[in-house]
Amino acid sequence: MKSNKPVKQNFVFQKKNYQFMLIGLAVIALGFILMSGGASDDPNVFNEDVFSFRRIRLAPTLILIGFGIEVFAILYNPDKRKTEK
Repeated sequence: MKSNKPVKQNFVFQKKNYQFMLIGLAVIALGFILMSGGASDDPNVFNEDVFSFRRIRLAPTLILIGFGIEVFAILYNPDKRKTEK
């Protein structure tokens, strides 16, 4: 016989994990946006903006921080913190 009880779905991650994942994706997206641009309209003219601090240091750092946040979001277990208290 079939039971009419609703089956509770268990997700792999909880709400807090998804919030951290969205924050990480936003930081990664910001890094790629800061890295974009700097092209010259004339291919015979070199544009020095390619070597700006924003594109060489800031944007890659933000992308790495975003990936770190993503790893943290995957490994974070909110249930573990509740049981320790």
